[in-house]
Amino acid sequence: MWERLKQVWSIHDLRKSLLFIVFVLVLDRVAAHIPIPGINAEALRAFVGQNQIVGLLNVFSGGTLQSFSVIMMGVGPYITASIIFQLLGMIVPSIEELQKEGEQGQQRINQWTRLATVPLALLQSFGMINLLRQSQANIFINLTPFKLITIMVTVTAGTMFLVWLGELISERHVGNGISILIFAGIISALPTAIERMIATFDQSQLVNLIAFVGLAIVTIIGVVFISQGQRIIPIQYARQMRGSRMYGGVSTHLPIRVNMAGVIPIIFAISLVLFPPLIAQFFIKAHTAWVASAAQHVITFFSDRLIYGILYFCLVFGFTFFYTSIVFQPEKVAENLQKQGGFVPGIRPGTATAEYLSRVTNRVMLAGALFLAIIAVLPLIVQEFMGTRTLLIGGTSLLIVVSVVIETMNKIESQITMREYDKL
Repeated sequence: MWERLKQVWSIHDLRKSLLFIVFVLVLDRVAAHIPIPGINAEALRAFVGQNQIVGLLNVFSGGTLQSFSVIMMGVGPYITASIIFQLLGMIVPSIEELQKEGEQGQQRINQWTRLATVPLALLQSFGMINLLRQSQANIFINLTPFKLITIMVTVTAGTMFLVWLGELISERHVGNGISILIFAGIISALPTAIERMIATFDQSQLVNLIAFVGLAIVTIIGVVFISQGQRIIPIQYARQMRGSRMYGGVSTHLPIRVNMAGVIPIIFAISLVLFPPLIAQFFIKAHTAWVASAAQHVITFFSDRLIYGILYFCLVFGFTFFYTSIVFQPEKVAENLQKQGGFVPGIRPGTATAEYLSRVTNRVMLAGALFLAIIAVLPLIVQEFMGTRTLLIGGTSLLIVVSVVIETMNKIESQITMREYDKL
């Protein structure tokens, strides 16, 4: 391991990229500790500790919501905007065409996603402020309309700042910037959680602690297993004569990963589960009775642990298939193989190869999506038996942390491999 670290450090470009990411994460943590004035901090911390939805939002924002930081919304609005455009790509032909145009089309969609993030951040910040105002905890001190608008604009700017930082990280090609920012936020809350656990620990919590450690080990093993697992498809290239030289005739393979989507399904699922109750906060005190009643029903519906677990399971399962269909398209793979003279032994090139790849991918994804969804709701199951909220947050956090670490390590490994080939 130390030899590998020395090798990473010896590569100038890779070292600069890693140092830049560390610098960006430091900026992220500095911004996380810049609070917005006019808040009763003690009342806010008490409310976050009592409300399950707000508490989960606080975890994925790296504790910025609890301190009412300028980046308290995190990258949640950007993730929501990304989900919207991914779904629109399935029903709007023009967006679907852009998705097929490669890098140029993706750049335009990314620009639209950034623009959509601004109104979504304003909307979510307003919903969050209303949620805090209705908590009966006297969180805000003399909140005037001007202060309300100022807070909304400030946290929206904070979200766009994080989106910019995430894109800067992604440009270094050593990991997904948004995922790394979420990872950093979760890790930053770990020392405080450990300190609080030690301060409040007693013998009656020993069983819960053992259950937490066991769940953590199972989650780590499971995520590593599905992230590294792959199905190998043999590829044979036909021999071709070009002038006086013979090309092709080699054998290689096409790896089909069990979980191509990485941590994205988890992030998407959490964002969708948390978004409806936040929107419902807008209408909880509406003058129209049926609107207020519907908003209250939405909040109550999503607060139910059983319903939350079922929705979480289904969304993780579905998004794994959905995102995989975007990042891996059997038709394009089959077309590229045919152009390069490659084929799967025993399978005709073209449409038959695309159907074969689609069939294999769906089977592999079925196992991967089911396994990932089970791991995602495993903390909820343990929580139901043990009655501890730490397991809920800790399990979901571990799922994201381990996936991001594996994804980043794979990206760094690919960078090293690419440079080794350049030397040959």
